Amino acid sequence: MEIYLSNSSGVPIYAQITDQIRAKIFAGELKEGDALPSIRLLAKELRISVITTKRAYEDLEQAGLIVTQPGRGSFVAAQNPELHREEALRNVERHLTDAIEAARRGGITGDEVRETLNVLLGDD
Repeated sequence: MEIYLSNSSGVPIYAQITDQIRAKIFAGELKEGDALPSIRLLAKELRISVITTKRAYEDLEQAGLIVTQPGRGSFVAAQNPELHREEALRNVERHLTDAIEAARRGGITGDEVRETLNVLLGDD
């Protein structure tokens, strides 16, 4: 599994791992039942502390994205479609917030933003 870490991003390493694995699950790259690398193996491959990798896996397990079976390893959990919908909604809200901020900086009115959104949605 390919995970890229950045020391200059300002995002903690465990969060970078969590975010990338979460993205792979939601994109369908990792499917229910797929095994994740062991905590030790991933730490070794990424040249980071086992504690950091363990924190990422714990966060993923708390979010219901993976399950850990003692002695067997960690696996992608069965996914709740509502969880996927919520993730997609959060993503859309983030992008819309960025678009609204860009519109305000550019002097574009709310009506112009709504009109543009309606055109893009095909609701013109």
